[in-house]
Amino acid sequence: MKEIINKHKILILGVNGFIGNAIYKELYAYFRVFGTYATPTKALDNNKQFFHYNHEEDDIVEILEITKPTIIISALRGNFATQYIAHLHIAEYLSQYNCKILFLSSANVFDAYKNYPSYEYDKTFSQSVYGHFKIKIENMLMRLPRRKWAILRLPMVFGAGSPRIEEIKTLLHEKSPIEVFPNLIINVTTDYKLSQQVHYIINRDKTGIFHLGSTDLIHHDEFIKSIVDSIISYKPIYKQVYTTNDDRYLAVLPKNNMLPNNLQIQSKNVIKMSIL
Repeated sequence: MKEIINKHKILILGVNGFIGNAIYKELYAYFRVFGTYATPTKALDNNKQFFHYNHEEDDIVEILEITKPTIIISALRGNFATQYIAHLHIAEYLSQYNCKILFLSSANVFDAYKNYPSYEYDKTFSQSVYGHFKIKIENMLMRLPRRKWAILRLPMVFGAGSPRIEEIKTLLHEKSPIEVFPNLIINVTTDYKLSQQVHYIINRDKTGIFHLGSTDLIHHDEFIKSIVDSIISYKPIYKQVYTTNDDRYLAVLPKNNMLPNNLQIQSKNVIKMSIL
């Protein structure tokens, strides 16, 4: 591993977010890892590897010049317009220096498709503002040489302590309705499995498009109810939301860029890992 440690300096944009923090915990023992955070805390402010960065106010170029990363992992959240400008500056950096970006995208780049799951080289098509935003950055990065980027499209991300699990627990505590979508077919993953996949992609110097969801599909209401049943013994209140009369898919499955079996996950394991 020492060879790998000396090979890369990694900058995680959004290191204090749920996913960014999980990736940091996976990587920091093996690489020199820097991170940016938007919300100041004493612990983060005192960490010389972390830099306060608010993309609505600050320029990412200064942090790129200080850290000189060879890999950038983008897990930013927030304002779409200023995120886009940040990625424009990152793309300029990538074109000038020996550096690659791992961009965390979303299954929502396909949310206009309803009749089937989506694979890596399917044409992106979205009806949502969020999906359009992710497509815009994907297209920007794909204009760079392929060795400069990896686009990681994610389904819904769960895991112990994840925002989605915490929201479910809050609704249960408040005895409020939990929204489920009976006609929505999805796949899912956890922060832990995603972090392992990112580590593999870095170690093997992989590029291109990756779909990092569970290998199986499941209805949204079945998945959420399985999680709830693992948390409580009584019957909660569900609000069933129908956006269409027929089943629709929001799932990203791999076909071309398959990862090893030990880095794949099934929805039943996502449930188990989310309620630890």
